[in-house]
Amino acid sequence: MIIETNHACDLVIFGAKGDLTKRKLLPALYKLEKSKKIHKYTRIIASGRADWSTEDYIEKIKTEVKNFLNEEINDLIWKNLSSRIFFCNIDVHEPLHFFRLKTILKQKKNIIVYYCAVPPNTLNSIFIGLGNAHLNSVPSRIVLEKPLGVCLKTSKKINDQISKYFLESQIFRIDHYLGKESILNLFALRFSNTCLFYNWNNKTIDHIQITVSEEVGIEDRWNYFNMMGQMKDMVQNHLLQILTILTMDQPKNISSESIQHEKVKILRSLNPINIHNINKKTVRGQYCSGVINEKKVPSYLEENGANKNSLTETFVAIKVDLNNKQWSGVPFYLRTGKRLAHKYSEIVVFFKKKPTNLFKNLNSELLQNKLIIRLEPNPNIIFDFSVKAPGLEQEYKIENSQLKSSQFSKKYSKNSIDAYERLLFEIMRGVQSLFVCRDEIEAAWKWIDPIIHAWKNSKNNAPQLYMSGTWGPKNSDLLLAHDGRVWYEFH
Repeated sequence: MIIETNHACDLVIFGAKGDLTKRKLLPALYKLEKSKKIHKYTRIIASGRADWSTEDYIEKIKTEVKNFLNEEINDLIWKNLSSRIFFCNIDVHEPLHFFRLKTILKQKKNIIVYYCAVPPNTLNSIFIGLGNAHLNSVPSRIVLEKPLGVCLKTSKKINDQISKYFLESQIFRIDHYLGKESILNLFALRFSNTCLFYNWNNKTIDHIQITVSEEVGIEDRWNYFNMMGQMKDMVQNHLLQILTILTMDQPKNISSESIQHEKVKILRSLNPINIHNINKKTVRGQYCSGVINEKKVPSYLEENGANKNSLTETFVAIKVDLNNKQWSGVPFYLRTGKRLAHKYSEIVVFFKKKPTNLFKNLNSELLQNKLIIRLEPNPNIIFDFSVKAPGLEQEYKIENSQLKSSQFSKKYSKNSIDAYERLLFEIMRGVQSLFVCRDEIEAAWKWIDPIIHAWKNSKNNAPQLYMSGTWGPKNSDLLLAHDGRVWYEFH
């Protein structure tokens, strides 16, 4: 295991000219520089296939950072950050080019971090190049972005390739949701509050809903998204990560090994969904044209570069069941989609109703208690409960009330940290607890693959159309209606 350290790093970014670097990595590094979280001797080696000088690269990226930073660039902070940057012209498909990189890295005794901000089909060339140049020894680290494969077989292939050159303790697999403050707060919420800890099971919880809703479409990523679809792009990683954190047993400690061990146990306890129950357990849809924020938007099949015959889903709703003692009998309803009515991510925990109603004369049915955990935007925690309606009447009339954690919301907005800012900081420290291990990824694919196979081989394999600006196809509502439930209404 890599030991946490405050040692200086050489952060090598493969794909330094790419979209991820410009949108996420450089703005996050700027913020870390601003908060003085980067070791004073840390360097940033930008690697790309271009005959540029370091000065050329710095000049080009400053404009990009301005576009994605959402704040004015401070000249002193930028000067400090840019003084760390070196540009290295490398074609990752040319093994000898890695010796150019070796020359730069030999100048310091820094811990080396390789960030692979590149398409998956170039990863193996990077692994081989680093290995041939003997740039892979401990304590160097390597960072992989999703998607890590498009199925279990391809995921295993990538993991097998990297394991030839790097130990598991050197590999940091990113799911940026795990760097979000609101996701991290789930650990504290579950494991530091006795009122929740002892009631977080099938004895008191009726069901749980998880929604990750997007207003945007595919944003000119047709080729990528059409290959992946909403199931592989969102459910396989983000939603399953939320589910594991919600349902995992308390780990022995907060080390990466203990946390990942408990999450893998959950993934392996998911009841299978296959050709026999696919229509009862899942709904998939594809957006057609509509109106969002008073602006007309095109259908999925009208997007730039679209294949008019595509059956790729842009919406997924799933009923998930766990086969373990704590959660047996509690359904988890997951939904995620593009071009929906609002952008938000939320978990709603519905507690079971009381078996008897003391106030049934005036209140034929008591409302269910709910714990609403808003992840974004405006993260908050809300407890939905019943109280007596005020007044002089002798009868007890019950009404609904809400207790909001406004303090959490204020603290969050004041100390908000971008997910990539946190993840880059943890990588440089060598802490793996916010990253995904190989067993997690492969357990997730093992559960996802039969669903995708069943969709392709079912009699009616076309996704249901839904109008942009709505909450998805009608069958998404029926998925819950069959169980006498409804989706929680967004507020």
